[in-house]
Amino acid sequence: MKRLLLISPLSQNSLMGGGFFFRMPALGLLKVAALTPPGWEVTLIDEKVEKLDLNLDADLVGISAMTTTVGRAYEIADHYRKRGITVAMGGMHVSCLPEEALQHCDSVVIAEAEVLWPRLLHDFEQGNLQQIYRHEGKLPPLAELPNADWSLYKTKKYLPVHFVETTRGCPINCEFCAVTSAFGGRYRNRPHTEVLSELRALPPFKGLLTLKNCVFFVDDNIISNRTYARELLGKIRDLGLNWFGQTSLNIAKDPEILKLCQQSGCKGLFLGFESLSPETLKAVGKRVNHPSEYMEAVRRIHDHGIGIDGSFVFGFDTDDKSVFERTLEFVLQAKIEVVYFSILTPYPGTRLHKRLAAEGRILSSDWSIYDANHVVYRPKNFTPDELLEGYANTFEKAYSIPSIFTRLRGTTSWKNFFYPMNIGFRQSVGKLAQSLRTGKPVVPVEPLRQA
Repeated sequence: MKRLLLISPLSQNSLMGGGFFFRMPALGLLKVAALTPPGWEVTLIDEKVEKLDLNLDADLVGISAMTTTVGRAYEIADHYRKRGITVAMGGMHVSCLPEEALQHCDSVVIAEAEVLWPRLLHDFEQGNLQQIYRHEGKLPPLAELPNADWSLYKTKKYLPVHFVETTRGCPINCEFCAVTSAFGGRYRNRPHTEVLSELRALPPFKGLLTLKNCVFFVDDNIISNRTYARELLGKIRDLGLNWFGQTSLNIAKDPEILKLCQQSGCKGLFLGFESLSPETLKAVGKRVNHPSEYMEAVRRIHDHGIGIDGSFVFGFDTDDKSVFERTLEFVLQAKIEVVYFSILTPYPGTRLHKRLAAEGRILSSDWSIYDANHVVYRPKNFTPDELLEGYANTFEKAYSIPSIFTRLRGTTSWKNFFYPMNIGFRQSVGKLAQSLRTGKPVVPVEPLRQA
């Protein structure tokens, strides 16, 4: 039996890296494992929660990398190639810059692994491995996909939550986002029957502090197709789920879907507010957001007992130094249960990266700090240090004890769940702020040494 080693490398600097209090499972490599045909013994290592044993043997190593982890990924790939082991790479960054990745690996998978990964394995076994595997024409439909094998994560110390996907793609194509280029400009949906089958097959979590049947729908917008969403939400009402997901703010304008979310067990939604400025949202192409409607949208969602994880970005060309105080004031007034701030980051594959590169405003090509926590471009109305300090200060203020109680007092019925979540964020944000001010990584990683 051939041995496949799948690796998710560590991000040293990101808030969501190894230093994050709530460590989430990575669904991508579970999907790759599920696409692997019989005859392969699969080992999956996530450096976020475990140490990589450099002496592990394998016939083939597969590494998935985002921009902030790709430097570490290249280091790992170089190590295994020096040992004479073939390395294949995929993920968002590799899909955008395959020629860069090929300097460190033998083969790359561009975009989605479905169809391509089994083909790569077949070619490898036949001694005919190609350098690049990409989809020709349209991306494949999301039907007849194998379910993830969660037993591969059984011993790993993750937050007890299952990740499930129902849709892919996004037609909005915001300037700073790579989702459209990676997953296509149209929404694709999985058949309801297959989603329901996967949900029913998920193994239960055990433990006193475990939220029973906890599921996070990883779709960029779970209500992207309203007809599909209504049917799916109606069908999962009887499964007893406690679920979280991501969606657009216009969910607040659809009372029927909000009611279905509530009835089907929705406990929280991640919403990309991005900015309080209409000019900013217009400039970056997120025209579905209207700041004048934000407060009412939050109220309607809260009225259905659903908490909100709100996301905001600092550093747009239309931002000035008042953006930090104005955003924090809104977060407190709206009682956003969980808030995530990020620094505008020109990721490869985005229209933002192309524009800032053309304007000569890219300050660094060190991919390890392309994590939305560092300033890698020249802002228009700040110095880089002013933007970084304003970001760190705002994050710390948002997770101060007074702020936590102000935001959570009297909100959703699930406020008791959001209290520990906020304390976890408070711990992680503190580590991040210290890292940004000292220049030391959140999670130090020893350099790889040849085994």
